[in-house]
Amino acid sequence: MPANQGERARRRLSTGERREQLLSVGAKLFSESPYDDVWIEQVAEIAGVSRGLLYHYFPTKRDFFAAVVERESARMLRMTAAEPGVPVREQLAAGLDTYLGYVQAHAHGFRAFHRADAAGDQAVRRVYQRALAAQEEQILAALAADPEFGPAVEAAPRVRLAVRGWLAFTTAVCLEWLRGEGELSREEVRDLCARALLGVLA
Repeated sequence: MPANQGERARRRLSTGERREQLLSVGAKLFSESPYDDVWIEQVAEIAGVSRGLLYHYFPTKRDFFAAVVERESARMLRMTAAEPGVPVREQLAAGLDTYLGYVQAHAHGFRAFHRADAAGDQAVRRVYQRALAAQEEQILAALAADPEFGPAVEAAPRVRLAVRGWLAFTTAVCLEWLRGEGELSREEVRDLCARALLGVLA
């Protein structure tokens, strides 16, 4: 078999596999560079596909970015999922450590995501609202299953509002932390956010 024919065979992926490949490339590029510095042509070249094929999967660059963020948000939820039977207080620091490590490693994408939401971009706003709701539900479920905090969750409207406010607080802290370039260590930011959540639940 000629070399170029063998190369085409190796690159023949299913629709799902190709989409996942493109999103993986996008996640890497958006984590390394600001949104405006990532070009669709660059994504297509790295993935070994035509620009037209990329646009077949994602009609616009913003649609592509939204899909990357949705994929990464789902990944973060899996990484920070509560461990059944372990008290929330014991899991909080570890979960925040994982989250903050991810924010650091994907600083450009994290900033771009929140800038796009603030600017009112509808594609990103929909992803943002789904990700926020999923984070909220994950935290509420962990609290409800915890012997210490479970009774408080019965006052659902108050606790839900507190958790929602804490998520907004944590996002703002992370954005300032990234802007501050090392003024606070990851451990200091983690402890600040942990104390804030325990404070609003007290």
